[in-house]
Amino acid sequence: MSSRSVVLRRWSRAVAPATIAAVVFLSAAGHARAGGLWLYEVGTADVGLASAGYGARAQDASTVLTNPAGMTRLEGTQVTAGTQVLYANLGLSIDRTANTPGGGEGGNPIGWFPGASGFIAHSVSRDLKIGFGTGGNFGLAEKYDAGWAGRYYGREATLLGASLLPSIGYRVSDNLSLGASLHVMYGILKNKTSVNNAAPNLADGELKLSDRKWGVGANFGLLYELDKGTRFGLVYNSQIDLDFSATATFSGVGPGVGTLLAQRGLLGANIDLGIKVPQGVMASAYHEINGRWAVLASVGWQEWSKFGKVDVSVDSSDPRAVTTALDFKDSWHVAVGGQYRPHSMWLINFGAAYDSEFQDKGNVSPMLPANSQWRFGVGANSQWSKTFSWGVAAEYVYLGKTSVDRRGTAPVALGGRGDLVGTFKNSSMTFLSANFTWKF
Repeated sequence: MSSRSVVLRRWSRAVAPATIAAVVFLSAAGHARAGGLWLYEVGTADVGLASAGYGARAQDASTVLTNPAGMTRLEGTQVTAGTQVLYANLGLSIDRTANTPGGGEGGNPIGWFPGASGFIAHSVSRDLKIGFGTGGNFGLAEKYDAGWAGRYYGREATLLGASLLPSIGYRVSDNLSLGASLHVMYGILKNKTSVNNAAPNLADGELKLSDRKWGVGANFGLLYELDKGTRFGLVYNSQIDLDFSATATFSGVGPGVGTLLAQRGLLGANIDLGIKVPQGVMASAYHEINGRWAVLASVGWQEWSKFGKVDVSVDSSDPRAVTTALDFKDSWHVAVGGQYRPHSMWLINFGAAYDSEFQDKGNVSPMLPANSQWRFGVGANSQWSKTFSWGVAAEYVYLGKTSVDRRGTAPVALGGRGDLVGTFKNSSMTFLSANFTWKF
């Protein structure tokens, strides 16, 4: 055995437990500030492919998430750990009107945060595989600067889902494999909004909502291998209900506003937000052109029209409700990409994808500053030994231009929320990731 092989084996054995421990920690806590509602990025090689071939690639244990049927292509026991950092660049340029509250433009409400995932696939037999995965690819979180002009429509919002995925895959025939995962999600909801006290001698009050809930769904996958180098994947993800129900906690409100809130039954009221993680379906393909080149593609649909309520605020001039139902719409996803193998040790990934808008681009929620998205990814993976491989990837997500147009029903001086009109220009997210796979 070469000295290089000895060093690599010792290094991978030392790094494996530390990396897996980091995955467990970051999966639970690292998404404290997430930048989108549904991310395809969890630190795996899919980042470099911009999700192309998502349900058909099945080249490592992350197939537990993307298509559990793909585990039948893996031998022995495999562990994949993904780590990543995301920077989101968002900033609302406000159009000032006579009814706009004083304050700044809010700054960048997202910024930097880390993330991670972990997966294991084990061969019970040639045809039967079991697996487990953990990570967080659903959610959003933002925090605007204190005292910003849109504070009466929202200051801070967190909606996160951390997933646990016990999974099974079975090879029905040489060509067809089926898989399923129990999708257990732990949801976290937090929200803070300023309340206009409509009194020059009083600072703003505050409304807080907070709740945590478990939700359960299922993922079902099919993988059909036409031949050794061509395969098709089909995955269905069921809806998961996160039945958040939080007590409306008010603080710092003046006596006049407090009386109005009490008359309307909002002080200490139980608020139902009824978030539904949308169901979706995705079809994917993988085809090897020759020993060096492969092409990948995906097309998918997600049912955002049943998502739920995310806007939380109070018009203290005439408080009637805390939540606002928004008109979301279903979205479509398409991705294309490729893989190039310049050497037996190296694999280059690249891809591009588009997700259609799920809310009106002329009036997005300031607490949900995401809509249609373009993705461009590139990455490389290295097979350093028979039992260990690693990879890096980068992806740029262009969110384009969206606008906010919220109009108050009363002047700010009389307790109204005012008007929040502005534009998110050239918003974007950038992912940098690294992934590691061990085979036992």
